Amino acid sequence: MQNFTFHNPTRIIFGEGQIDALDAEVPRDARVLITCGGGSIKHNGVLAQVQAALGERAWFVFGGIEPNPTYETLMQAVELAREKNIDFLLAVGGGSVIDGTKFIAAALKFDGEPWDILAKQAKVTDAMPFGSVLTLPATGSEMNNGGVISYRAKGDKLPFRSEATYPRFSVLDPTTTYSLPPRQIANGVVDAFVHIVEQYLTYPVGAQVQDRFAEGLLATLIEVGPKALAEPLNYEVRANLMWTATLALNGLIGAGVPQDWATHMLGHEITALHGLDHAQTLAIVLPAMLTARRAQKHAKLLQYAERVWNITEGSEEERVTAAIAATRGFFERMTVPTRLRDYDIGGDSIETLIAKLQEHGMTALGEHGDVTPEVSRHVYELAV
Repeated sequence: MQNFTFHNPTRIIFGEGQIDALDAEVPRDARVLITCGGGSIKHNGVLAQVQAALGERAWFVFGGIEPNPTYETLMQAVELAREKNIDFLLAVGGGSVIDGTKFIAAALKFDGEPWDILAKQAKVTDAMPFGSVLTLPATGSEMNNGGVISYRAKGDKLPFRSEATYPRFSVLDPTTTYSLPPRQIANGVVDAFVHIVEQYLTYPVGAQVQDRFAEGLLATLIEVGPKALAEPLNYEVRANLMWTATLALNGLIGAGVPQDWATHMLGHEITALHGLDHAQTLAIVLPAMLTARRAQKHAKLLQYAERVWNITEGSEEERVTAAIAATRGFFERMTVPTRLRDYDIGGDSIETLIAKLQEHGMTALGEHGDVTPEVSRHVYELAV
């Protein structure tokens, strides 16, 4: 196991009816900007619950944060927050809303051009305090300090993180997910699954605790994912899905182990160029990435095959192949296609994708730093 320091300051308030806890968590004299997406929280009653819990506090609403939050939209929220003298942000939505709110919080305290936080990885030392009410289990943004933001005009999609951008608290009420469309639930399962894989499927370092945590979370997603589609009002299923997605990326399973994230970086470029959902790009890239790098990941792929998929028959190479096929099959069962051609995207955009990776400095990716542009090109080719 590698050396590590683990710290996560986010308070989790979990369970049905816990939105009422906002009254105790949000400062009594706060001027609150509620950030949200396309309006579903108005239709399903979540926004009304939030507003009731805030009571007599001054609050305002900024809506319209996109599924891949854009710099252009988020800077409008920054302007509104300054205009209304906001001193507390409350993200009500899924990972995109929470990611966007992290950027808003950072931009409000940043001395300089806010895009530099992403483009130049400028250090964020302060951010406006914020909390979240999670309505879509997927990204784990409710309990980590990172985010991914797109700049539509530039065709860029870039990550950032800071110790200053952890939510103060996050409310996780599984009943808020009951009204989600199947596509969002399926995407959420795939997103959480790949988050775990990025931290688990690298190479062995004797981290038995982290491995078993990761394998248990993957097994849980395999079990509850299809049920979440088939039984949308099953509280037990939705509760387990929500908590698994949070644990997938709150820093716990990634402490003391090598991490990959090449699949994410290649996926971001597909989203920026073609507009696919984040999880859709992960389902496309991961099977191709595992195929292209099966030699480097051989030992952990064998472990993954046995412990997650119960694959024990055949030669080592046959078991690795079966594990990759099982992964692709799971995504397909979750109704998320796994090839670029499923979205009418051919190989003609590969060179543009590679050029963007190079522009963003993504030329030595993966746990070994050996995912060069040539390897990335091969992965994209396998993904067609």
